[in-house]
Amino acid sequence: MAGSYDYTISYGKLRVPVYRVYARPLAGLEAIPESAFTGRKNNLFAVEVDVEVFGKNFLPAYTVGDNTQVVATDSMKNFVLRQALAYDGATVEGLVDWLGRRFLATYEQMEALRLTARELPFAPAFVPQHTDEASTAFGASDVLFSRAHDDYGVATLDFSRAPDGSPTLTAHRCGRVNLQLMKITGSAFTSFVRDDYTTLPERGDRPLFIYFDARWTYLDPIAHMLAPSGEGYVAGEQVRDLIQTVFHEFVSESIQHLVHEIGTRILARFPQLAEISFDAQNRTRDPVAASDTDPKVKVYTDPFSAYGEIKLTMRRQS
Repeated sequence: MAGSYDYTISYGKLRVPVYRVYARPLAGLEAIPESAFTGRKNNLFAVEVDVEVFGKNFLPAYTVGDNTQVVATDSMKNFVLRQALAYDGATVEGLVDWLGRRFLATYEQMEALRLTARELPFAPAFVPQHTDEASTAFGASDVLFSRAHDDYGVATLDFSRAPDGSPTLTAHRCGRVNLQLMKITGSAFTSFVRDDYTTLPERGDRPLFIYFDARWTYLDPIAHMLAPSGEGYVAGEQVRDLIQTVFHEFVSESIQHLVHEIGTRILARFPQLAEISFDAQNRTRDPVAASDTDPKVKVYTDPFSAYGEIKLTMRRQS
């Protein structure tokens, strides 16, 4: 059928795995009271990268099967892998920025680009550092790492072309995702609406199990997110540690109460951030039994598969 249409076009390559060894160490971070993290060696710098390209130049491939302007997604994969060797920085955000600018500089048919990178976390193995007859000291290995399936950093950067054709960063979003935290006391949920549909009892103190994603943007991403010195960069590990510290210390009346307290602390601690947002899931376990002699001793089990979701975005007023 013939007709006139408006088109939005994108295509790309997903989950390109990159394992770079001996990248530049991350240093120059300002210490915060809630975290012991001040940098990392980056002996193993592992990420997976998504590439999404935009441009009207690719329309003929859709409408008439003309691929003469199409950059194969396999070529995109190879580009990411080879450029990862040339990257001289220390952060996921820096790698994404490097790749985005190099893509647009190399392929003129790409009008715009969105790149996302997710850390593939590996933890150093703890091994003997030296052995004598009296004792053995253990420390982190510089060469052996264990694949972790815990929280990890993410970054998404968008690029387009300036009037002179040069690559320009147009949007960004950083984050720390997949936190799974359970606090066994110091959380409450009471005084909520009760009606004929309510079966949930009020709990003045409960164990609270949450899945937690945090994402943020910078007021000046060039000056701070991409600073070569690391000054002003907000490390996901510090954000994670701050979240854990607030959860540990704060007696909350709800998950909403908790995430607001975390957001307030993060924006106060990092004045270079413009916005912080959270996606929290309530995965709290159901009580089954309690000890007759010690009410603190209880048993819980997995709840019904449906779960509550709480979202919050806090941005500075201009």
